[in-house]
Amino acid sequence: MIRFDHVSRRYPPSMDALSDVSFMIEKGEMALLSGHSGAGKSTLLKLIAAIERPTSGAVLVNGQNVGALKRAAIPYLRRNLGVIFQDQKLLFDRSAFENVMLPLSIAGFAPKDAARRVHAALDKVGLLAREKALPIALSGGEQQRLAIARAVVGRPAILLADEPTAHLDPQTAHDVAEIFRDFHRVGVTLLIATYDDALFAPMTSRRLKLDHGALKS
Repeated sequence: MIRFDHVSRRYPPSMDALSDVSFMIEKGEMALLSGHSGAGKSTLLKLIAAIERPTSGAVLVNGQNVGALKRAAIPYLRRNLGVIFQDQKLLFDRSAFENVMLPLSIAGFAPKDAARRVHAALDKVGLLAREKALPIALSGGEQQRLAIARAVVGRPAILLADEPTAHLDPQTAHDVAEIFRDFHRVGVTLLIATYDDALFAPMTSRRLKLDHGALKS
């Protein structure tokens, strides 16, 4: 489902964020991506979502070379991907409901169907009662769960998460990890970048470790 074939990513003038990375994640797997700060974890996730393109090598998602996609084709790729960013990228002038609705509106879902999906996603992460709240009124843990709801509202086959439990207290981090476990149980393919190996390791089928842009065995 996700395959890296000798992928490198260089930033000008000569910083190698990733160097000759190769691996494969099968459909339905839950993989853990670890490594020190600056190891290349965020870059790797961005390549999968075609937010960035590799300098060399190929990134394939469902057999499709995403690094070679034309700009107009990228939105169609992302309909099958859910991405949870480190900084969450929430819209603080819109309610929780509106934040989760946004990707469905962009994708052209019918309003009634979209609203049902939004309510289901908010309910899944325990925020249905806060649907009218602005993000600023939510706790850090609630904001993170809101970001998860927005990522999964389109029911993606692949879910990418970049440090989803960073800055959360231990109990909230555990609750967030359980949400990912639930998605894995229903067949979603997950790739989670995290420092918190102990929190996710018991539920993962594959572990990838980056060290200064290189994949370590």
